[in-house]
Amino acid sequence: MARPTEADTKPRRPMNVRDIWGWVSPLLVPLFAVFTALVIGAVIIELTGKSWLLAYGGLWDGALGSPQAIANTIVRSTPFIITGLAVALGFKAGLFNIGAEGQLYAGALLAVLIGITFTGLPGILLVPLAIAGGAVGGMLWGAIPGYLKARTGAHEVINTIMLNYIAIRLTEWLIKSRDPYLLGDPDDPSSARTRLISEQAQLPVIPGTDLHAGILMAVILVLLVYWLLYRTTIGFELRTIGANPAAARYAGIKVPRTIVLAMALSGMIAGLAGAGEVLGVEQALKTDFFSGLGFDSIAVALLARSNPLAMIPAGLLWGGLLTGARLMQVRAALSIDLIKIVQALIIMFVAADQIVRRLYRIRTRQAGEETIFSRGWGA
Repeated sequence: MARPTEADTKPRRPMNVRDIWGWVSPLLVPLFAVFTALVIGAVIIELTGKSWLLAYGGLWDGALGSPQAIANTIVRSTPFIITGLAVALGFKAGLFNIGAEGQLYAGALLAVLIGITFTGLPGILLVPLAIAGGAVGGMLWGAIPGYLKARTGAHEVINTIMLNYIAIRLTEWLIKSRDPYLLGDPDDPSSARTRLISEQAQLPVIPGTDLHAGILMAVILVLLVYWLLYRTTIGFELRTIGANPAAARYAGIKVPRTIVLAMALSGMIAGLAGAGEVLGVEQALKTDFFSGLGFDSIAVALLARSNPLAMIPAGLLWGGLLTGARLMQVRAALSIDLIKIVQALIIMFVAADQIVRRLYRIRTRQAGEETIFSRGWGA
């Protein structure tokens, strides 16, 4: 039997407030970043001669001031949660998927095509079929840059940006074609949207609100991605490649195959976000419906530090700021662009978290706390 060491026999010092703060404070860095951004935003509002209390009161009421406001915030936040999750999955594998917007369009396009084609199917079959179509569309669109990265070394940032343009312009062409009509609505030729999907293809909605079942899909996806990353062999391989692809290759992990898989899964999640929006919100696909959503998803993933479980509060914060901005604009007579300033400040403080750590006396980031976003060019 091994003798007890000095460390084993030495009485342990009880934890004090400083010890507890040292353990908890790193987890609060994003909250401090949000708080600091709001404080600076309040200063900017006062410098313009407006009341920050009035402005932030309108922001709160517009986002969370009533059951209808809360429902609107959740609906607005749902695509940010899902697309942020898609980008975060790529980050975990050391890949910068900047093409979530194109994958959104690809998924939404296929979901709408199913929703306007198989109108004779009952909802219990048509809704899952349309959602599966969105997943397949996004997966295929994400697998393309993954394959090019794995086989030719072409960087995923360039490829995904180019595929964004292709998906968006392809959607515009399909919707705006008039001779013959492809996906455009011949009954409403002035509208820049597809034909409306069948009622059987629409996601269930809580009566009296716009809150649809897409939020349940978002929560399920968060749990599934967390399980995939931290409870499966595939997730271990993804995280290993993100941390050190050379070591992963030495350990026998098939790096090219895993890169393709990571981008395909990332695209699939983004495609599900697109399917959820067209099936639950618009019941059609508009040419400019997802404008900017893919790039906002990068900010949400950064805010959550690529943690799947943190994607829900990060997405709700992002959606809440956008939802409440309208009432803030009306009450305080402020430009809605102020919310963009606050969002930019939040991301800046999250990315440069050493500023927040120094302001609030939080210990310096330790090894292992860093979030891997991309392995860089030529990796």
